[in-house]
Amino acid sequence: MTDKVSFGYEDVDPQEKTRRVGAVFSNVAAKYDVMNDAMSGGMHRLWKDRFVRRVKPQSGEAILDMAGGTGDIAFRMAARGAEVTVADINQDMLDVGIERAVERGLTGLTWSQQNAEVLSYPARMFDAYTIAFGIRNVTDIPAALKEAHRVLKIGGRFFCLEFSTTEWPGFKEAYDLYSHKLVPQIGKAIAGDEDSYRYLIESIRRFPTMPQFEGMIREAGFVNTRVEPIMGGLVAIHSGWKV
Repeated sequence: MTDKVSFGYEDVDPQEKTRRVGAVFSNVAAKYDVMNDAMSGGMHRLWKDRFVRRVKPQSGEAILDMAGGTGDIAFRMAARGAEVTVADINQDMLDVGIERAVERGLTGLTWSQQNAEVLSYPARMFDAYTIAFGIRNVTDIPAALKEAHRVLKIGGRFFCLEFSTTEWPGFKEAYDLYSHKLVPQIGKAIAGDEDSYRYLIESIRRFPTMPQFEGMIREAGFVNTRVEPIMGGLVAIHSGWKV
């Protein structure tokens, strides 16, 4: 990659984005889940529950949860009997997840530091690939989607939970005001980090629209793609199958 990529509202070199995103998540790792509750009013828990219901993890299935550092999605899927590998490019996020797993007495999870764009796993290894609120932080999204397709078995399924742009009139304007003005201040108050949360909001604004991202998933080789908007598209569940 030689073109510029987005880091929030800035356009930077790909290597610079990777470095900066790493710094953001190292900064916010310790307070990540507390901030999720504060920013969404606890709604992220309902979104994640809904997401896992759509994935329908089965006992004995091998599932790769990418960008799953703190374990929120993995814990839910493991509770249904799935054999979950939690992967994240950021070791600080993984460390938080491992600590949370120990506190809960969960021992069946595998934890691995991985770059979504260049996974170390062999082809056709997993029954499902999940990524929640992580794809927009990947430097080369098409490369990550192609890697997701590669590591899935034939018949494997891809599920992505990500912020998008709500289409509800009135709510969109209110949310824009809240996210741009208040979220960085919440980050400053709770996590002592205003800049990282300003980036996270800006990254949502720069992310492709729901139809655009669905097209990217299809281009990576997935079929039967589907988009399920939540709250008018504030959040969306994207899915596709490898055949």
